[in-house]
Amino acid sequence: MGAPEVLIERLNHGVRKRNARWTFVGEHAFGDALSLRRFRLGNGLTVLTLVDRSAPTVSYHTWFRVGSRHERPGKTGLAHLFEHLMFNETTNHPPGEFDRLMERAGAEANAATWTDWTYFYENAPRDALPLLIELEADRMSNLVLRVPQVTSEKEVVVNERKLRVDDDVEGRALELLYASAFRRHPYRWPTIGWMKDIRGFTVQDCQAFYRTHYAPSNATLVIAGDFEERKALSLVQKYYGGLSGARGPEHSTPSKEPSQRAERVFELAAPTPTEKLLIGYRAPSFSDSDTPALVIANEVLFGGHSSRLYRLFCLDEEIALSVRGSISPFIDPGLFEMWIFLREGKEKAKALALLDREIERLGSEGPTLPELEKAINQLELSFLHSMETAGGKAEQIGFYETVALDGAAVFDRLAGYREVTADDVKHVVAKYLRPSRRTRVEILRKAS
Repeated sequence: MGAPEVLIERLNHGVRKRNARWTFVGEHAFGDALSLRRFRLGNGLTVLTLVDRSAPTVSYHTWFRVGSRHERPGKTGLAHLFEHLMFNETTNHPPGEFDRLMERAGAEANAATWTDWTYFYENAPRDALPLLIELEADRMSNLVLRVPQVTSEKEVVVNERKLRVDDDVEGRALELLYASAFRRHPYRWPTIGWMKDIRGFTVQDCQAFYRTHYAPSNATLVIAGDFEERKALSLVQKYYGGLSGARGPEHSTPSKEPSQRAERVFELAAPTPTEKLLIGYRAPSFSDSDTPALVIANEVLFGGHSSRLYRLFCLDEEIALSVRGSISPFIDPGLFEMWIFLREGKEKAKALALLDREIERLGSEGPTLPELEKAINQLELSFLHSMETAGGKAEQIGFYETVALDGAAVFDRLAGYREVTADDVKHVVAKYLRPSRRTRVEILRKAS
């Protein structure tokens, strides 16, 4: 790849516009054989490059630091709406052309939105990279937002919300859980938005949101795979260097969530064949030093058919059909979600008592050495699977850059898992998994 200082000097030669001039920020080892390089354009655009010749493919990710947390009451769901709008018309490309060009190039394109971010990606043959750069720069700055486009995508999202939330028991329960567990923080509203807000979006709302958040200074590009770094940076300079860096927002810190001192309990009547329990314990942020140990606790409790709670609930007591748990990987403190899907006729009170007993035991005794080793091995295997492709590497880098503020920290989390001890697990379970720190949704069978 060559010395970065020489590369930057060549790229900036004869470039007078400040927004289009490169700065080399740093280089970090990425695993044993690869290097992650960080560059920044004068307009604030951050670019992370990972040259990996293992396959003739390239992955191109654009991560925007905007999600549902950056919305406000009455305008929830705008970030998710833009995930749809960005595939529409631009001033340079008519409706449908983006998808046609992607298909012709043999590229896979998609996007996702959550609480803290929105990202768009393409996985493609390496020769398609110039096209990807051109199209992504175009829709970052030239999106057409008029009544037909906005109205059409609003209807798509309305139908998506009906399918995924209003007509889905688990979707409704999760929405109730977060709305009840958070009183001040914007994590309390759903990423898809409240239905009233979705229906009420105007073209002016969308134009203001686009001007504020879809700017180079609010974005990170991740380019991973088999490509020539100098050529890629030259193309980024060509297509993004003319964009203004002044549109990006000054993100304010969300209201701090007050401490929870007592359990909150809610009932949800729904057309479900069996009753369910959804429990959310207060959990630390993704970057918190306690999080790796709590993730291992989740593996001990829920990681597969040999986990403690699967064996207890589904095999020994035969009280549940299935159980599962997960920890929200958010910038700010989130929730440790636990689901218990009860068998017909089984009592919620007994299930809750069993759950409390096992959590108390893990918090007082910690995991056994075999349990700890198995959990770490499972997490390591899952991590390695996620890194098998250029797209997987790019996604991990983009996520860590946006949520942990360091795209090179991907392997640090793996090292963190390996350093967790049984005492660490015991400590975090006792600290976080207390009844006074949880919100409980009891999903009841709705009378027909």
